[in-house]
Amino acid sequence: MATFKDFRNDVKPNWCPGCGDFSVQAALQRAAANVGLEPENLAVISGIGCSGRISGYIHSYGFHGIHGRALPIAQGVKMANRDLTVIASGGDGDGFAIGMAHTVHAIRRNIDITYIVMDNQIYGLTKGQTSPRSAAGFKTKSTPAGSIEQAISPMELALTAGATFVAQSFSTDLKDLTALIEAGIKHKGFSLINVFSPCVTYNKVNTYDWFKENLTKLSDVEGYDPHNREMAMQTLMKYNGLVTGLIYQNTEQKSYQELVHGYSETPLSKADLKLDQSYFDKLVAEFM
Repeated sequence: MATFKDFRNDVKPNWCPGCGDFSVQAALQRAAANVGLEPENLAVISGIGCSGRISGYIHSYGFHGIHGRALPIAQGVKMANRDLTVIASGGDGDGFAIGMAHTVHAIRRNIDITYIVMDNQIYGLTKGQTSPRSAAGFKTKSTPAGSIEQAISPMELALTAGATFVAQSFSTDLKDLTALIEAGIKHKGFSLINVFSPCVTYNKVNTYDWFKENLTKLSDVEGYDPHNREMAMQTLMKYNGLVTGLIYQNTEQKSYQELVHGYSETPLSKADLKLDQSYFDKLVAEFM
């Protein structure tokens, strides 16, 4: 059985020292091992940004896509090879700006993949501009007088879009984050896990200390029920989205693959795709 060390490779991450993405990588590797995966059973698909590099730092199948397009690639991989555990990853700019339409439709489609968003409330790779997750008044190189836009609320948005698994964690809480990724992998449907992953270089507001002072663990909220969608939304609004833990899970809704008529149990990657000449000629004739 594989251990988390088996999901390591020889590529050294070039994230800034102290970046929260290091912990996300470690949690992902530990979770993969804990659920019994082997490196050849896992595919990590990423977008562009500091977080997008994660697909190259894990010993598994990997694909470094383009900005905002990790999810359509990940969905294609899953549909072609249902035997793979597919994890998409990216940052808040990747998933909640240019890739937002893909995020919303992947949520409502409920395809059986896990999406990990490393949320640092800023564009780090391009040297510190305001992102969709930056708060109003946030000053960066692109908003020197302070942002006049409200930050998007991704967890609330996910609930309204019909998400069946919504969770949030903090990169310093390795145990909690690992457990949530494990649960997301096991969930039969689309799992969205937002991770507060501080950018130590460009975001001097949403720091590790800031999160420690402002985050509330759902396990500390008396009577909280992650299977109650209405309670999940009310709790998110009460704490302004600054909660960690399993926010909501619906285990009764079927995944996309379960609803696709005629979806073969044999992965497309293993199917015999050869056509005999007579059948090929018949197909061509239909278009003549």
